[in-house]
Amino acid sequence: MSLSRLEKRFADLRAEGRGGLVTFLTAGDPDLATSLEIVKGLPAAGADVIELGMPFSDPMADGPSIQASSLRALKQGMSLRKTLDLVRSFREGNQDTPIILMGYYNPIYIYGVETFLADAKAAGVDGFIIVDLPPEHDDEFCLPALAQELHFIRLTTPTTVGERLPKVLNNTSGFLYYVSILGITGTAAAAQDVVRDAVATIKAQTDLPVAVGFGIRTAEQAARTVQVADAAVVGSAIIDKLKEYLDENNRPKPGLTQAVLDYVRTLSEGVRSARG
Repeated sequence: MSLSRLEKRFADLRAEGRGGLVTFLTAGDPDLATSLEIVKGLPAAGADVIELGMPFSDPMADGPSIQASSLRALKQGMSLRKTLDLVRSFREGNQDTPIILMGYYNPIYIYGVETFLADAKAAGVDGFIIVDLPPEHDDEFCLPALAQELHFIRLTTPTTVGERLPKVLNNTSGFLYYVSILGITGTAAAAQDVVRDAVATIKAQTDLPVAVGFGIRTAEQAARTVQVADAAVVGSAIIDKLKEYLDENNRPKPGLTQAVLDYVRTLSEGVRSARG
């Protein structure tokens, strides 16, 4: 069986002996054209996997930065259909970099699960992280996604690294996303020894790659993360860099795209140098 795009990317990272960088941006922030321009530039800046947030009016697991980015996108008319259009446009020039859609179930439910999965696959999506669908609701979306050979990536936290972990691992594919702190996105990073122990506990029960996120803001933090995990996930810090280049009306200032990509490049350099 041939490897999926996501499986191949993590296999290539293992072969290269390095960790990966997973970058998060909200689709359509600050507008569709700028968002597409940034996403197209991410692979050359060093992003190994791209997470695209599906804009939603009530992103309950996200901190202020990602909440604001979602609202900016919605005010620009961003929708789930336009998010898939963005992925489709990206795929015209890049067939190698995995794209994961991250968000909440409500917009997908309204779209229609089977139709959405078919459209997402046709657009070039590789998998999903759906924050508000625990294992008890696998029939809703996880199993239909897997049936379409699309990955379903789950979040696990310090409180799930225990008796609940086997249930979380069931039907998970692609990689496991370890949320290193309790709380919302964009808050302080966890101590490395805590992350190391958690990743070791997870890896004792699965062969899936483990990506660690929440609170990573610097190249040094990203480097320390991939010393103990397979990938570092950076989201809020990238969006904060984007926000620095918005005017009072949330319109992009000159240099926004370059500033965001330059920041991603520093994170990538940190990740790539982490293992000597």
